[in-house]
Amino acid sequence: MSLIHRYKNNGFNIVLDINSGCIHVVDDVTYDILPYLEEGLPVETIEEKLGDRYKREDIESSVKECEKLKEQGMLFTKDIYENAIEEFSNNRQTVVKALCLHIAHDCNLACRYCFAEEGEYHGRRALMSFEVGKKALDFLIANSGSRRNLEVDFFGGEPLMNWQVVKDLVKYGREQEKIHNKNFRFTLTTNGVLLNDEIMEFCNKEMSNVVLSVDGRKEVHDHMRPFRKGAGSYDLIIPKFQKFAQSRNQERYYVRGTFTHYNLDFSRDVLHLADLGFKQISVEPVVAPDNEDYAIRREDLPQIMEEYDSLAKEMIKREKEGRGFNFFHFMIDLTGGPCVYKRLSGCGSGTEYLAVTPWGDLYPCHQFVGEEEYLMGNVDDGITRPDIQKEFAGCNVYTKKECKDCFARFYCSGGCAANAYHSQGDIKGNYEIGCELQRKRVECAIMIKAALSCD
Repeated sequence: MSLIHRYKNNGFNIVLDINSGCIHVVDDVTYDILPYLEEGLPVETIEEKLGDRYKREDIESSVKECEKLKEQGMLFTKDIYENAIEEFSNNRQTVVKALCLHIAHDCNLACRYCFAEEGEYHGRRALMSFEVGKKALDFLIANSGSRRNLEVDFFGGEPLMNWQVVKDLVKYGREQEKIHNKNFRFTLTTNGVLLNDEIMEFCNKEMSNVVLSVDGRKEVHDHMRPFRKGAGSYDLIIPKFQKFAQSRNQERYYVRGTFTHYNLDFSRDVLHLADLGFKQISVEPVVAPDNEDYAIRREDLPQIMEEYDSLAKEMIKREKEGRGFNFFHFMIDLTGGPCVYKRLSGCGSGTEYLAVTPWGDLYPCHQFVGEEEYLMGNVDDGITRPDIQKEFAGCNVYTKKECKDCFARFYCSGGCAANAYHSQGDIKGNYEIGCELQRKRVECAIMIKAALSCD
């Protein structure tokens, strides 16, 4: 198992020390000697192997610098957490800190790639009642232990189709904050069809974050996100989203799109959204069964990789010109190294984060809703299947064999359990296409930081 990951991107020789998270931008001689140093070869042998390409004094100087970095714990560091993972998992108190409230299992759009089947989630159309939502918030408070900050995402379908209940639950949550010494962070995901000034004003007061669903260019968006009768939704939502983003000072929101086999040139969609004035952007690959015509195929990967490289270069250019924007998948924290907590727990689905259906059933996350084998309980009785919670608690990079040799494992913590389940039938599996794209995104994110810091 290698302790470092080397790659070249946009003219940079980049070395990631996997276990410490340290990033090094190195010259050619250092880049080439590092594999030999990791093998433990003496400097004399390295000189024999590379002497026809580099001067002896340059090789010796580079070896000394690498040895110094190793002594400082910044190169060839060992993984000190693998042996502690079992004890950590067994002794860690499980508290619920976040809920995804499916406030509406109904939608006014008919998006072609929607895993929720126009909001129905393999079931029936339904709107969450205030009583069910109230019980969900009570459940969250009761199961949050000493944790003060709690998160609630109003999700769908389309949550604005049940807007009064959203407002009533926010009011109830604010009342409970004072009683229980809790702080609710409310978020909302919307397609924007029903968005209006009153809703924007309420969200700006109460919602910590708002996700605005748009796929990019008009032709791309309208093809994949039409109304049920076929008309596109782009022209209706874009002016609203622009106004909303501006009203939040281009903060505490992001426009979130999905790219598919039909728009593999998705960097154009990202840049289109940036040109519309949006500063917080996420355009993510669709996850779909192989038999869907819009699914990402393995033969699409080379083009997608090129798109990520192209986007990264353009982002650097725009940042230097004062026109920068954030792209969600290139936003990773490189300053403090991979967080131990994230290494071991990932997103927390099935343990700290649960989804609640309109009738109060509990599932590990929104992408498991409707999968009856993962029905964990309900808001009246609480968690009645602790075995499911335990299964998810044991899901991490050390329990996934494909993760052990992956340099990006501490940035994705093993990836999405739902994607693994839907692609391989096992939450401890891996969605292979997703893994390859994740590795590329991590490389691009590191390169962007290198380019901006080395300028």
